[in-house]
Amino acid sequence: MDENVVIYLVSDSSIDTAEHVAAIAASRFGANISQIKKFPYVGDKNQIDEIAIDASNNKNSLIIHTMVVDELKKHLLKKAQQYNLRIVDVMGPIMDAIEGTTGIPPSDLFFPKRKLDEDYFKKMDAIEFAVKHDDGKDANGILLADVVILGVSRTSKTPLCMYLAHKYIKAANFPLVPEVDPPRELFEIDHNRIFGLMINIDNLVEIRKERLKSLGLDSKAVYAAKDRIIKELNYAKEVMQRLDCTVIDVTNKAVEETASIILNKINKGGL
Repeated sequence: MDENVVIYLVSDSSIDTAEHVAAIAASRFGANISQIKKFPYVGDKNQIDEIAIDASNNKNSLIIHTMVVDELKKHLLKKAQQYNLRIVDVMGPIMDAIEGTTGIPPSDLFFPKRKLDEDYFKKMDAIEFAVKHDDGKDANGILLADVVILGVSRTSKTPLCMYLAHKYIKAANFPLVPEVDPPRELFEIDHNRIFGLMINIDNLVEIRKERLKSLGLDSKAVYAAKDRIIKELNYAKEVMQRLDCTVIDVTNKAVEETASIILNKINKGGL
């Protein structure tokens, strides 16, 4: 009988409270807790839907939440019921006790604005970071980033970083070119924070040809030549192996799919 549990920590603000409670409880079960996934600053129903679907794919999953925005809290409960998921409300009993003592019902008026401000500035900060550290503009950003994205040209590094920024992740990206040595900063950070993007050779040839056409350039240029692309991908593979980073095949993958792989790895590893 598989008794391993995957715990989902969900909050519409900081995850600290849920994480602390879960850590105390999990310490009593040791090896039975196979994974803890963290979802702080959950601000919309779509995020809740994604979490519920992910949790439903695990045989033994448990959601521990500190949601206080009523609309989001109710939606999380609804999804938990829909997928028959176990769910624990950490803040609910405390808030009910305070309401019973004071006779005053809780109000979102005292929470959403502060939360909205926190979410807004956190997202804007991540977006500004992605722009500032796009395409290897500043190697120092590698040391400050939550994640670093590597890959040859036209593997969707920039759109991926912008998508992650909207999930509050500070992402820097760096192009891999055979003629340019990778920055030393890549070898100074945790390899779990680095994600390399690979792609099918023929697919990349077509993508680059279309790019050249859109710029009004000759599609037969070296940039889209198969021999050149093979050289670039082999070099990229070599660098990624040296870094021992996570490699993702982005062939025919939407940016959202690639981002989901990265977010799951982040949540799993607690990065």
